[in-house]
Amino acid sequence: MDKLKNKVAVVTGAARGIGAAIANAFAAEGAVVAVNYASSKQQAEQVVRGIEDRKGSAMAIKADISNRGEAIELFGRVQQAYGRVDVLVNNAAFYEFRALDSIDEQHFRKQFDVNVLGLLFATQEAVKLMLSGGSVVNISSVAAITPLASGAVYCATKAAVDVLTRALAQELGPRKIRINSLAPGMTNTERARAGGSDEFRKFAISRTPLGRIGEPGDIAKAAVFLASDESDWITGEVVVASGGLRF
Repeated sequence: MDKLKNKVAVVTGAARGIGAAIANAFAAEGAVVAVNYASSKQQAEQVVRGIEDRKGSAMAIKADISNRGEAIELFGRVQQAYGRVDVLVNNAAFYEFRALDSIDEQHFRKQFDVNVLGLLFATQEAVKLMLSGGSVVNISSVAAITPLASGAVYCATKAAVDVLTRALAQELGPRKIRINSLAPGMTNTERARAGGSDEFRKFAISRTPLGRIGEPGDIAKAAVFLASDESDWITGEVVVASGGLRF
């Protein structure tokens, strides 16, 4: 299990859910992992302990990536500890569904600040430390491809992620830095269980050819592929990992 052996990886929003699964999968493949979190310190430290219990190496670092100063501090700590970055996973995200007549500035800005601006800040800092090339994996969503009612702002942020992925692939390619989007469908995370209804879950399953919703580990496997040298001829792409789900 050495697809990421000796790689230094930063996973934002890695205290739980998809981010935690990716951090664990990366460590299992030999990467040293910086587990970023904004507020869930206990959960992030639990992820680190789990990795260390399996003889892996990780550290938890608190930072709100939508704050440029904190993003700079995050990667400063990574540089101090490891000297470089080989892989960045932009997983940190916020979502909230509202109908059109309920959208206000706060609803808009919170989602764009974290999902888009935070991604840009993290990427800006990470690529400075990608001394010999690297890989950036942006966690998008199938909702960027087939948007959901009452999810206009969230879906727009993920569509923006996909466009940024394509544009930055052009810009960063000459530096041997690959950047791809990974778009999950409905995934069985704590946040999804708390915010979704049984009816919506059944609806999602009914639209999924493989007959179930995804697990965080399903997404983590795809992230390992995009982070590793196995995908070294892939950049600027949106890889959908949804079991075939299209809303």
